[in-house]
Amino acid sequence: MDFLSEKARRLTPYVAGLQPQGAGWVKLNTNENPYPPSPKVAEVLGCADVARLRLYPDGESADLCGAVASVYGVGAGNVFCANSSDEVLALAFQAFFSGKGNVVSPDISYGFYPVWAEMYDVGMVFAPLSKNFTIDPMHYEDTNGVVIANPNAPTSIAISLADVEQLLITNPRGVVLMDEAYMDFAQVESAVSLTKTYENLLVVRTFSKSHSLAGLRVGYAIGNEKLISGLRRVRDAFNSYPLDMLAQTAAAAAIKDTAYLKETISRIIQTRTSTIKALQSLNYNVLPSDANFIFMQNENAPAIYEHLRENKILVRHWNKPRIKDFLRVSIGTEEEMTAFCQTIKNYGG
Repeated sequence: MDFLSEKARRLTPYVAGLQPQGAGWVKLNTNENPYPPSPKVAEVLGCADVARLRLYPDGESADLCGAVASVYGVGAGNVFCANSSDEVLALAFQAFFSGKGNVVSPDISYGFYPVWAEMYDVGMVFAPLSKNFTIDPMHYEDTNGVVIANPNAPTSIAISLADVEQLLITNPRGVVLMDEAYMDFAQVESAVSLTKTYENLLVVRTFSKSHSLAGLRVGYAIGNEKLISGLRRVRDAFNSYPLDMLAQTAAAAAIKDTAYLKETISRIIQTRTSTIKALQSLNYNVLPSDANFIFMQNENAPAIYEHLRENKILVRHWNKPRIKDFLRVSIGTEEEMTAFCQTIKNYGG
């Protein structure tokens, strides 16, 4: 007997990148950071009082919220932390978009957005990206909400702070949600500064990418206190203790180590630049990247994906309109990207 609800039966779940079993793989398919977390993380975890694990964690993540607030120059009451940016985003869909129509997002973007829209009864409209895969703010006017990944995924292209402000001006009735999972790798400015001016702006970020903490699942939002209160309201109807004690401690240490963040980001950007140049020398089209991944085009993309996989290199490919000729490739270490480029060069299709 099928015990699924009608809603569960209708869902098309998000499909994450493959998690390889065994050694020897070059994993460039889930946009993880190739470098370890800040040494400060190991330091604080090594000193953690394990006996305190018998207690529930701080449901408000006060110390972590304070650390985030200090880095961004906002109040602690403007920060909300949860178990990954995915959880923050899902809570935001429930708090601000559930039951509403005309919530607009790009037609090519993070695959979880349409899943949450279906799950939380959001009438989402998908605005087409331009021919060069950029976002046109003119397609996002007078809506009940806007959801944009900036930089966008999987295209890796960012929009400017001026464009974000234009979205806020033309959408006063709805929350403008900027998913900045990859913003630390971008050459454009974060929208966090605009949260002090626009009460309908929510910026969502993660520790998984630039802070190398994907294994801990820590995310946060920055916005007007009314928006933060809305997130707390939905969270407390679901799970009052979403973020564990060790994750809070590690994330606070990571975000305070701004020097280490700057160093690793610089290395990744340098490798990104050299990888794009190498691929262009092989006549591949690569979109401009503001993320820790690239989006490269070739009409034989499916075959190249299999060729890479046969050589134990994992990337992402989607057999979908407009992007079936593209591969998304995370930026690994210099050695990993050299191996990737050499395998691409050896492709004989």
